[in-house]
Amino acid sequence: MEAMLRFGVFIGILVLMASWELLSPTRYLSIPRRQRWSINLGLAALNAGVMRISIGAAAWLAANWAVDQQLGLFNNLPVPDWLNISLSLLLLDLAIYAQHVAAHRWQWFWRLHQVHHSDLDFDTTTAVRFHPLEIMLSMAYKVLLVIALGADPLAVIAFEIILNGCALFNHGNVSLPPLFERMLRYLLVTPGMHRIHHSARQQETDSNFGFSLSCWDRLFKTYCHRSQQPQTEMTIGLNGFQDRQELGFFQLLAMPFRPLRKR
Repeated sequence: MEAMLRFGVFIGILVLMASWELLSPTRYLSIPRRQRWSINLGLAALNAGVMRISIGAAAWLAANWAVDQQLGLFNNLPVPDWLNISLSLLLLDLAIYAQHVAAHRWQWFWRLHQVHHSDLDFDTTTAVRFHPLEIMLSMAYKVLLVIALGADPLAVIAFEIILNGCALFNHGNVSLPPLFERMLRYLLVTPGMHRIHHSARQQETDSNFGFSLSCWDRLFKTYCHRSQQPQTEMTIGLNGFQDRQELGFFQLLAMPFRPLRKR
């Protein structure tokens, strides 16, 4: 039931964002959509399959187990359910921000994460372009966090839905009205904010790490308000991987095991 709920919301937001991009795209796509989508959605399908037969629902199961065993911070504090859920959502989002920063700063982690950044275009399918090993590592990390926090199982389901939905939204090849976008940035990561993170300029790539809440980038001084080039013109991807012929499905799976290239 938990997996079906997450999958249903995921598909609904994906279709909504893809439709929005078709009707009102922000950037011209340099690679045919059919070619990129087959790779990005292919990775998503592979990751779903790998997680299905391995540790797919591990975070939710860990939350239930922690409740049964009375493990973790919130299972040992007299806090109401609403506060447990609220603080769990907030702290899990902070933890994912920290994970994202580590993925850029730790060389061994970057080997996996560069698959995500190697996309030469930027649209909602970029949100699911991850190496299977990074997906599994992220899930193991979330399991440890959920147990340590004693997070409410409902908070874990809600967090996964919010995280996936926000990722599909902020990777969208769409734009919001300028005033609304500036206001929304004080709460959420917008496409205009996250698109900077996918710039080929390293100082921009190493900024705007948030996936859902934008406050962490401001708090930890990793926020970049504006890219050096207009977002409709800036180069997307990694400087070391600008040849689309090197970015096929199986080449992406092998990328972490090949020599690192300068960013």
